[in-house]
Amino acid sequence: MTIKNTEKVSKIKKIFFLVSILIALGILALFLLDHVLLALAGLGVFSMWYLYFHVADYQYIEYSDDADKIILRYYKVISFTGKAYNSIEFPKYRLRKALFEDSFFGKLSDLTLVIKTDRGIAEYPVVSLAGLTIEDRERIQESLNSIIKN
Repeated sequence: MTIKNTEKVSKIKKIFFLVSILIALGILALFLLDHVLLALAGLGVFSMWYLYFHVADYQYIEYSDDADKIILRYYKVISFTGKAYNSIEFPKYRLRKALFEDSFFGKLSDLTLVIKTDRGIAEYPVVSLAGLTIEDRERIQESLNSIIKN
């Protein structure tokens, strides 16, 4: 099974940049019209807008459990420091735990994978699943839980 969120990520990026441009143009217009206090309030709105996307941590996700490996590729959708492409690959038999943590009324979800290595137990960094639909999150959870049970 392969799951990708390419379309949703594209929508998220478009919405973020379109609204950011509209807010920036509004702030610029307010400064030019000498409404400094309103312009500063607009800067606060933009800061909250950016902070929301930073906290939500929307990521492009590609999950595959085909063959004998689990592959999870991901990168941040909104990043001003450049894209850091990440990939997690390991044989299915090494998976020990898949920890799903929901927050913000189930809108945001994080995944932590725990595997058995030759030296002991290793925990991968947390991957945000906020960019996936709830159905895709559930499919990944069912897939990982079935692998753990086998």
